[in-house]
Amino acid sequence: MKLLLIVPTCDGEDVGESWLAFQWAKAMSQRVDVTVLASYKAGHTPPSVQLPGVRVIEWPEPPLVGRFERLNSLMQPGYVSFYRRARSWIRARMKEGENFDVAHQVVPVAMRYPSPAAGLGIPFVIGPVGGSLDSPPAFVAEEGGTPWYQKLRSVDRFRIRHDRLLRRTYESADAVLGIAPYVREFLADVDVQRLEIMSDVALHEVQPPVARADRVGPTRLLHVGRIVRTKGVRDAIRAVGAVSDLDVRLDIVGEGNDRASCEQLVRELGLEERVTFHGAIPRKAVDEFYRRADVFVFPSYREPGGSVVLEAMSFGLPLIVCDRGGPAANVTDECAIVLHAGSPEQLAADCAAAIRRLVTDRALRLKMGAAAREHASDAHLWARRFEAAEAIYQSLV
Repeated sequence: MKLLLIVPTCDGEDVGESWLAFQWAKAMSQRVDVTVLASYKAGHTPPSVQLPGVRVIEWPEPPLVGRFERLNSLMQPGYVSFYRRARSWIRARMKEGENFDVAHQVVPVAMRYPSPAAGLGIPFVIGPVGGSLDSPPAFVAEEGGTPWYQKLRSVDRFRIRHDRLLRRTYESADAVLGIAPYVREFLADVDVQRLEIMSDVALHEVQPPVARADRVGPTRLLHVGRIVRTKGVRDAIRAVGAVSDLDVRLDIVGEGNDRASCEQLVRELGLEERVTFHGAIPRKAVDEFYRRADVFVFPSYREPGGSVVLEAMSFGLPLIVCDRGGPAANVTDECAIVLHAGSPEQLAADCAAAIRRLVTDRALRLKMGAAAREHASDAHLWARRFEAAEAIYQSLV
């Protein structure tokens, strides 16, 4: 099988979508005959060097694109250049008589980018795609100022209805991979031929079992992720304040622009001895927090994917998550308590009830943790993702 893999960002030495794309390129090159179309950032190792023996067609990002990392990651200003170059390259190869069995565009994950492979007559897969989630209205007031470029998410739904180039991408795709069921609702007005649910994140391996049955002392709750309002850190803190009769400690690992507000909330609730902020720490240190934790509390209410949820499951932790986006799609009732996000007051109260249930029932806590680890092994290894993708390719061929 000849696969054309389209990954506008592809870098195994980077993080985020670039790293995810590299996992696909590396794994698929070991399974099928792959041609990779990619770009790379100035000063970074080109993907052709990171993927020896793989046919890589690559272009550097336009000058100045990488100066503002958050803006670049959200808007991908270099994508227009990549789109034109990649589409011209595909057309030229096809004109010369080269054929591909399947084209697959893996990134960007956001559903706001047309694909250079759309409408060219090659069986075409796009995804896993996601994003474009809005905050529940009751939470918006607490989110404060939002950078102008982040507000552009609000036009995603308009574009998927009226942007012909973007609609052609999804209507011409032989298969769309959505990271969670909400993608189906987002694309409801588009004539999608086939939609499969597949998370954009996965695990290389499941961690060895952690012995928690004989632990003494406080029950340790853990939140890992950027400290921004949408990640639910405030809601977890308020929940701890509502279970003052229980011996619990909340460890918060990560950094972000909502940290000062969260620290103020801790002081207002008198939780200085029960809630600890650890900031951004090295990867190995994060793993130690997973091992020492008893419950993973992650009430993020606008989470398209949620790699930390898979990490927590890998370490055998029972989970508390919200019913919006990727986390709820990646867990089961056997390993997680899933909460509705209607308002900050309701979410904090329901999170507190979930904490109380898991803290006061050790047997349930251990049972759900074991189920989480088993589910991570059964459903969320990278090998499973690649096997599923290859099966889709075969069905299209």
